[in-house]
Amino acid sequence: MKHLVYALGILLTGHLAAAEGKPNLIFILADDLGYGELGCYGQESIETPHLDQLAKEGMRFTQAYAGGSVCAASRSVLMTGLHNGHTAARDNVPHYPTYLKKDDLTLAEVLQEVGYHCGGIGKWSLGDPGTEGRATAQGFDSWFGYLNQDHAHYYYPAYLDDDEGRLELPGNLENHTDYSNDLMTERTLKFIKESRETPFFFYAAYTVPHFGSTSEDPTSFPVPSDAPYSDRTDWDRASKNYAAMITRLDRDVGRIVDLIDELGLAENTLIIFSSDNGPWGKAPKRFASSGPLRGVKTNLYEGGIRMPFIARWLGVVPGDSVNDEPIAFHDVLPTFAELAGATIPDHIDGISFTAALKGESIEDPHEYFYWDYGHCRPRYDQAVRLGNWKGIRLGVGSPIQLFDLASDLGETTDIASAHPDVVSRIDGIMSRAVTPSANYPVGTIYRGKAIWQAPGPPKP
Repeated sequence: MKHLVYALGILLTGHLAAAEGKPNLIFILADDLGYGELGCYGQESIETPHLDQLAKEGMRFTQAYAGGSVCAASRSVLMTGLHNGHTAARDNVPHYPTYLKKDDLTLAEVLQEVGYHCGGIGKWSLGDPGTEGRATAQGFDSWFGYLNQDHAHYYYPAYLDDDEGRLELPGNLENHTDYSNDLMTERTLKFIKESRETPFFFYAAYTVPHFGSTSEDPTSFPVPSDAPYSDRTDWDRASKNYAAMITRLDRDVGRIVDLIDELGLAENTLIIFSSDNGPWGKAPKRFASSGPLRGVKTNLYEGGIRMPFIARWLGVVPGDSVNDEPIAFHDVLPTFAELAGATIPDHIDGISFTAALKGESIEDPHEYFYWDYGHCRPRYDQAVRLGNWKGIRLGVGSPIQLFDLASDLGETTDIASAHPDVVSRIDGIMSRAVTPSANYPVGTIYRGKAIWQAPGPPKP
């Protein structure tokens, strides 16, 4: 019975026709990569030649937004097409064994219905092994990596989730022999090679450059080598490793793109690269990870939610182009659905940005964008973008700060007192944009005593 109404809609519109002409769709997601950490977005110290080339061959968006300011929320928005006030996972705490339920409709399920082979690697976060929210119960034919988000803190784990089972990595129990990022890249290449004859969707949810947990340091940046920064005597160890993680990710994106080109799929494959939220607040300061933006991960200022977003599709997406259209993660589902010839679900918040990918204007853009954070924390924050206006409320009942992003990208000057009409409109949006959820009891504030119980991360 799952998604019966949606499936009937597909049948009625005839979208279960032959898959000829459907583009392959690849979405590559970094974890905690900031807006300013790629060369094509202004970074001067970290080498990212392959991603810079991807932008040169495609389109670089300057106003693309994550689904939330932390990983679970952002990934949930990406998969469901529902914004932060409506989607299943709205925060990283409380931890639940599963966020997605059987009746939730995901991007992979929408594409699977019209003949796509769907695979993924990396950090899923939306359902632990054995639950109804696991990736292989939500439209993915295969998943390799981490289903539990805390398990993903380990770059040298004892195992990785492999479809319904595990790939055991006994070498990591005594020595660091198997770096998860490398294993996941190999699985990505294998999937693409095996799927070349059929339309495919691949979601590469990498874990770098998120901090990693080791027995020596619970918040470090584990990487097999700090090359090409080994000789930087003016950098500390954390800076070398952090930069090396990003350059290693860049290398792997290059391997994926090169394979697409070698297989002759470049003119039938859309590749998108982005990040799930802003940089960790303890990332090395020398890199100015948020670029010109204010804030970091968990913040609702631009640095916490505005993301690098690069799209390449040779012959369709204009090369070496820059796009200033505001878009967000909940727009990915309807965009991919439209490109695949699937019915766009009518209950979602996202809109297609297919026109933007072609260098055209979106005819019916969003009225607003919405985010929140801190449901069971000492402070519950909300943010709304309305045109170029950005309103932020830090704590229930607190006054709304207002910024004009067109003239104040760094959100330095609160102009709320000069625009009470705009503040009132944003206040109204904040009130109506949230659907109450029993999982996120806003107002039941965490004050040093847990009101939830986390399952705890798997052993590394």
